[in-house]
Amino acid sequence: MDDDTLMARTAKGEEAAFRFLVQRWEQGVLAFLIHMLGSVEEAEDLVQDTFVQVFGKAGKYEGQGAFKSWLFRIAGNLARSRLRRRKVLRWVQFDTSEHDVPGADKGPLDHLEQKETESRVRQAVAALPTRQRQALVLHRFQGLKYKEVAAAMETTVPGVESLIQRAMAALRSDLAGKGELS
Repeated sequence: MDDDTLMARTAKGEEAAFRFLVQRWEQGVLAFLIHMLGSVEEAEDLVQDTFVQVFGKAGKYEGQGAFKSWLFRIAGNLARSRLRRRKVLRWVQFDTSEHDVPGADKGPLDHLEQKETESRVRQAVAALPTRQRQALVLHRFQGLKYKEVAAAMETTVPGVESLIQRAMAALRSDLAGKGELS
């Protein structure tokens, strides 16, 4: 069942449809909010707030296959509000390599070097302006297409392209200065 149908059913009061939407999207929204806020606890709170708003606005949702963008717009607005309130901009990427065991072809020094590089990249991304970071996270980590990112951020596709290009240029510059790019 697609998201628009589930939202229509949610608007009619079908709790099972809403629960299915939450199960489908909860982890993606959580990952996005962790990237934006740098705090699992704050992200978990905002996931709940996001879905409370989704439920409350179900009757006003117009569909047309744009649920993903609409959902991430709600989550992004909540994240930006939280960041403004605390006036500290942080970003933490999931570090899946913490759970990876180095392969037989990699020695301990290679693994350590890789972890140091990942840490520098995380720090460089954390230094990006909020909108550049949001566009980059939505596109690169959440897999949204430029059109979906534009809808989620209430901007244009060229605006998203510009934000991502500026973010990538800033990352290249920052990392080149730290010797990460040769």
